[in-house]
Amino acid sequence: MSLNVAVIIKLEPDFSEGNVSYNPDGTLNRAETKNTLGPHSAIAAQAAFYAKVMYDAKVSIGTMGPPIADLALQQAQEISDAEELHLYSDRLFAGADTLGTAEVLRVGIEKMRAKMDIVFAGHRASDGETGQTGPQTAWKLGFTFLGNVTSYKIDLNTRIIRAKRLVSLQGSPDVIEEIEAPLPVFISIDPTYKSSYNTISQRLSFQKYRKEAEERVKNFKDYFKIFNADELGVNKTLIGLPGSPTIVYKVERVPKSTATRKAEVVDGSDPAQLQKVVAKMKEALEAMVIK
Repeated sequence: MSLNVAVIIKLEPDFSEGNVSYNPDGTLNRAETKNTLGPHSAIAAQAAFYAKVMYDAKVSIGTMGPPIADLALQQAQEISDAEELHLYSDRLFAGADTLGTAEVLRVGIEKMRAKMDIVFAGHRASDGETGQTGPQTAWKLGFTFLGNVTSYKIDLNTRIIRAKRLVSLQGSPDVIEEIEAPLPVFISIDPTYKSSYNTISQRLSFQKYRKEAEERVKNFKDYFKIFNADELGVNKTLIGLPGSPTIVYKVERVPKSTATRKAEVVDGSDPAQLQKVVAKMKEALEAMVIK
């Protein structure tokens, strides 16, 4: 039986570059900040690719953002071999909190070419850290929500998913819970998730779809479609600022701490300098108190 999966992703600032630009009002200036597919979104795309390899699933990807968010869609397509790419972009979506974003994503998922059996999302976004968009989208879709999933298997005949997820139980973190649920479900993928392909047939299927993904991304525009608010048909009172009860008063930079350590470069070929290093190491070790 066929399996249809969707992934909701996000374009995020590339914090590894160390150059994030802000507008005068404290909001992020995305046009002048280098962006990339969010790392947690990439893990969600990997989980969708696992469904393709194991169950021959059809993959669709959706994201809300400015036109430059097509970069994230391309990157996610290369990971997941997606056949359908949606970008929901409109000035009316600006200023949305997680609830306003979830409404746009809900409508977008329902407009995808098939009824979804599974929707994947990342654990959180690095520029928000709330972890709320996934659960809220699941609630709006009416899907069973499974959070912090580390692995999953699907019985296509019974349409039952069995998953392992990390939970906290009686104060003990990282307890592994095994759970099963009927499709459709919404899965928030834990950052520790890793796909595993153990048999020869699985590895051959992995290689087949990897090559297919490389070819698809070369013709990205053939799979890409952009929707504005009118084309989506969203209720405009539930999106953007009108649909967002959260108020962000101000965003501030975290001040950079003053360095207290000093580095000294030594010439490893100079015995005299090496002797000085050894002497300092002995001095430090003698000052240590071992209990």
